[in-house]
Amino acid sequence: MGITGKNRRFLLLQGPHGPFFWQLGRLLRSAGASVWRVGFTLGDRALWPDRSSYIGWRGAPGDWPAACATLMADRGITDLVIYGDTREVHAQAIAAARGQGITVHCLEEGYLRPHWVTYERGGVNGHSRLMQTDLPEMTAALARLDMDLPDAPARWGDMRQHIFWGAVYHGLVLAGLPWSRHYRPHRQIGVAAEFLLYLRQIALMPLHRIARAVTARRIATGGFPFHLVLLQLDHDASFRVHSPFASMTEFLALVLDGFARGAAPHHHLVFKAHPLEDGRVPVARAITALARQHGVADRVHFLRGGRLAPLLDQARSAVTVNSTAAQQVLWRGLPLKAFGRAVYAKPEFVSAQPLAEFFAQPDRPDSRAYRDYRHYLLETSQVSGGFYSARGRRRLLRQVVDMILADQDPYDALTCGNAAPRQQLRVVK
Repeated sequence: MGITGKNRRFLLLQGPHGPFFWQLGRLLRSAGASVWRVGFTLGDRALWPDRSSYIGWRGAPGDWPAACATLMADRGITDLVIYGDTREVHAQAIAAARGQGITVHCLEEGYLRPHWVTYERGGVNGHSRLMQTDLPEMTAALARLDMDLPDAPARWGDMRQHIFWGAVYHGLVLAGLPWSRHYRPHRQIGVAAEFLLYLRQIALMPLHRIARAVTARRIATGGFPFHLVLLQLDHDASFRVHSPFASMTEFLALVLDGFARGAAPHHHLVFKAHPLEDGRVPVARAITALARQHGVADRVHFLRGGRLAPLLDQARSAVTVNSTAAQQVLWRGLPLKAFGRAVYAKPEFVSAQPLAEFFAQPDRPDSRAYRDYRHYLLETSQVSGGFYSARGRRRLLRQVVDMILADQDPYDALTCGNAAPRQQLRVVK
């Protein structure tokens, strides 16, 4: 019979900023499925043009779990589609869906960023099936496949569009607050503050570009060996939910203490900020203060965003909590120390050394094993494309709709020999 949406009834909750969820819903409807979207803000409503399939939720947060379960039952929902699985309204919806035997489809930023998106069923990141899948299982599933793997791309392809759609969305949310008085964002700060941070990000881009170029040149021409710290957003779900740290400052303090105690005196430490770092947490100031406290201020550098590949080409090792950028570290065979739950945190890849010992003489990962692991991801949960640019969305939708409609999830499909052929990704550096 082939892939079809016949007799399928989809409920979409909050998606990535921008029109991606609307385009996804439209294609699911074209495949024969019934589709509804639950929105919580004016931003959700504005980006879903079909009013007949839009369900606005204005109730109190405590009423959502029961209302969601009732909505699913009344509409005969068979499939739930979400972006990220940790925000409260999504976690509660997942619990309700599981209670009714509804399939949960999770979309997330790619484990192999920047040119891929993650699609899994049931959960992502620390809730992914990958957390319970060991390398021998992956290798066995790949036994019948033989392909050349693309290099790790050097940059995130739609960063400007990501920031643009974030600003548009939060501006709409702010404008619609009088009609959504019960709405609580999943971030710790308010909607107005989030919107102003996006505007500030856009306004300061030229200055940040200049400062980044100066620091990057200092590192490139300094001639010193250095270790790289891959920072994340303090408010990011992977950091908040799947790490042992209560704050980014706690992680920074641990790293600088280990570097001061273990690294050779001529080695330096480079902190690379997340590309979307917006200053809501004074990361640069905290690094400066902690470096002075440990007596290593002249050997510590803070780099605001920029390309990761040139740094990795020169770095001795890398440290992170659970950043997906660590996949590029492992692809290059560099030693990696990770502290949080992550899909790549396998004993074959991540060092178990104490941090001071790691900075002194880091263990290298099993590069051959990582090649198999990356191959497995590319054949299963990683879909080429993106959420924010028009080109990225087109590429993503060509493949992910069929994956959502398929009977099997990507991991079972590969094991059974039913995995769909993947689009060839041409990477331009």
